[in-house]
Amino acid sequence: MISHYIQEAISRGSIIRVMFERGRKLKAQYGADQVFDLTLGNPVLEPPPEYFQALHELAELRDKGLHRYMPNVGFDFVRDNIAQRLRERKILPEVTRENIIMTAGAACGLNIVLKAILNPGDEVIILAPYFVEYLHYVTGYQGVFVIANSNPDFSLNLDELASKITPKTRALIINSPNNPSGRVYSQSSLEAMADLLYLKQKQYHTRIAIISDEPYRELIFDGQKVFSVASIYENSFVVYSWSKSLSIPGDRIGYVAFNPAMNNPRMLDALSFCLRLSGMVNAPAIMQWLVNKLLDVSIDINYYQTKRDRIYQSLKSAGYDLIKPEGTFYVFPRAPGDDALAFMQKAMQLNILVVPGQGFGWPTHFRIAYCTDDYTIDRALEGLVALVRSA
Repeated sequence: MISHYIQEAISRGSIIRVMFERGRKLKAQYGADQVFDLTLGNPVLEPPPEYFQALHELAELRDKGLHRYMPNVGFDFVRDNIAQRLRERKILPEVTRENIIMTAGAACGLNIVLKAILNPGDEVIILAPYFVEYLHYVTGYQGVFVIANSNPDFSLNLDELASKITPKTRALIINSPNNPSGRVYSQSSLEAMADLLYLKQKQYHTRIAIISDEPYRELIFDGQKVFSVASIYENSFVVYSWSKSLSIPGDRIGYVAFNPAMNNPRMLDALSFCLRLSGMVNAPAIMQWLVNKLLDVSIDINYYQTKRDRIYQSLKSAGYDLIKPEGTFYVFPRAPGDDALAFMQKAMQLNILVVPGQGFGWPTHFRIAYCTDDYTIDRALEGLVALVRSA
């Protein structure tokens, strides 16, 4: 009764979720305080105080139509305010609410964009290391994913990218700051990438979309700036979620904004239709109202920068080969012996759970999610330091 495609997808699974489930079993066996789970990007940090204040205020409303249907694309006033912020931050300088659709998180946004633009057999380039679900999103709409590797320091490899663009290329998914590496792509490299895509469009007489997945846009360190390639590339989409910036991944709220220079008057209708087909109908009403009150609010980024610094220094001093993350709440070290699966097994013997890089298209490395409590991090670091010193 289950389709062949879904059966195959389930069998492949997500290595992140597989490790998370292993963690649950180990915790049941040994006790939660004896298992040090660094697998899932599930923030232990609670939302900022303004979130709960806004939630309290909304709970008191009785005559505002808060819980009714609204246009599938979302409330006009919410989209107006988001458009204003995107213009002010020069992410999409000409955007209006007619270029924005509210979604149930970034994953929902990525799915409706891909559903709206892909024809069977269209190719979507994904930059490795990548978030593993991208592969399923593309194949779920009969697209074909094509992997383009980054440079060893996780910066953009434009020669590699150029070699992967064909007449069938329909889109490129880019994620900066990047999960799992923490790399923030430089403005100059993104400008060069946009020039490359313009050149390839002209060469093949096609249109290639950039889908910029930006849920970690606020989680950047050391005074870094995130440059959105959508600001300079006409055929572009920005996909955003408040899951990380407000620490509310379970509340599922985000949006898609597309560049008005795309000059496609039916795109909003297409995205709205795909949202309905997904069964979502519209983004949760109360969450739209809520984030509208919090557009200038974020968690304390220093909370994660402090953790990043401690983990980076500890692993580097112990002998791990790793690039210092510029954003997100992940570290992506090279595994001793360049075999992340074997290293994962050794870590599990110490009840330390990490995600091998096979799930990100980068099998020599492993991912640590440090959005957890200090006790877990401290105990995990003890074991990780011992592992590399015994290798």
